[in-house]
Amino acid sequence: MKIRCVWEHNGDDSLLYAANFIGAFTRGPSLDTAIHKMPCEIQSYLKWKGESAPGVFEVEIVQQSSSGLSISDADSDVLFEDERMALHLPEYLELKSLALKSAQDFLTLYRSIPDKDRSCLPARSTFYGQIPRTALEMYEHTKNVNNYYFGEIGVPADNKGTILECREHGFALLEDQPHFLDNHTYSGSYGEEWSLKKVLRRFIWHDRIHAKAMYRMAMKTFGRDSIPNVFFFDV
Repeated sequence: MKIRCVWEHNGDDSLLYAANFIGAFTRGPSLDTAIHKMPCEIQSYLKWKGESAPGVFEVEIVQQSSSGLSISDADSDVLFEDERMALHLPEYLELKSLALKSAQDFLTLYRSIPDKDRSCLPARSTFYGQIPRTALEMYEHTKNVNNYYFGEIGVPADNKGTILECREHGFALLEDQPHFLDNHTYSGSYGEEWSLKKVLRRFIWHDRIHAKAMYRMAMKTFGRDSIPNVFFFDV
């Protein structure tokens, strides 16, 4: 199976996105490291979707973007070339369904953690402040990009309710807008380019980042067998 990848990098630090598996990604201190991780990421991703994975993968770099952001902290501003194209309704509905499944599974993982305020992780700072350490901090951080992502394409969403509820409400507001499937490109915060298809990808990608962090933290804090592997991470 061919994995069509977009490579975003800052020096040697690399983020590799699987453009034909929306939201799947790897990262590492080099492109080779990120490529090496990609087959396991796609196997995990397909298990999460309930699909079987082939035995052989081939990584193909179809786009690259040099960034001034802290790629090592999984920051990103790239817009894929195919995220500029109009969306057909079946593709939109499939990606929307996946973004809602991701939110539901993130909520399930969060709710399974016995103590939402307990963590064995040390404090660590990045360019945007303290890294979320506890399940509650990770959940709130992940949920609260809802109004930001939708807002970048002109949808007045909010962060009320659960991560699933506010995401569902955002999609409802989006679908009230005429011609939303035209997938217009917007110049958002800090000059970053956005489109509806990018928002769909970013939701799933951002969920996976913090779900994996939450799952790893919970295994270390509460024991490997105490937390369900809802996303089928290979950790």
